[in-house]
Amino acid sequence: MYVSRPMTSSPTRGRLFVIAAPSGAGKTSLVKALLQRKPELHVSISYTTRPKRPTEEDGREYHFVSVGDFQRLQAQGQFLEYAQVFDNFYGTGRRPVETELARGNNVVLEIDWQGAQQVRKSLPECLTIFILPPSRASLEERLRNRRTDSEDVIARRLRDAVGDMSHWNEFNFVVVNDDFERAVEDLVSIVEKRGQALDAHRKELAPLLKELVGAS
Repeated sequence: MYVSRPMTSSPTRGRLFVIAAPSGAGKTSLVKALLQRKPELHVSISYTTRPKRPTEEDGREYHFVSVGDFQRLQAQGQFLEYAQVFDNFYGTGRRPVETELARGNNVVLEIDWQGAQQVRKSLPECLTIFILPPSRASLEERLRNRRTDSEDVIARRLRDAVGDMSHWNEFNFVVVNDDFERAVEDLVSIVEKRGQALDAHRKELAPLLKELVGAS
């Protein structure tokens, strides 16, 4: 006797949103606000070898590991992407991201442009977002207001930021963090598939890009 069974279908694969920015552009604050607005998003917790700051907790901001442990994970192919930023290593665990995407959940990665390049190669369907400051002066002010870095470190971060920002055109979308609430809304619109006006190559970005990186 044939008994019909209800058809089951696997969930639609989730989408991966990769968010990058130069140091001091406000990426971390924007991602936190985005997650408050869109709590259904899953954020991937990166691994890092940098020291834990007093306000941070292991497993919340980062998985804090030694250089030896990081290199072991890297050798085992456990990272979707990894990079050296200043004097520290950062990496995204491959398995947690793949698991959430397979479950149909949207995932946010908060990484740098080097990591974004690696993710695009592994998961070309990802959507990438680059956050820019409204000016170089604003970027320097934000770095100084952190009050966590020496003058030498601030100077190095500013120099490196120019190089980071030169990779803006590798991304699908660009969000300018001039007005914080508007920038959060821009991120929400991208996640909700309403972000066409935030295309990275829109003409109105030209004056800002010229000031930030000398782009023509």
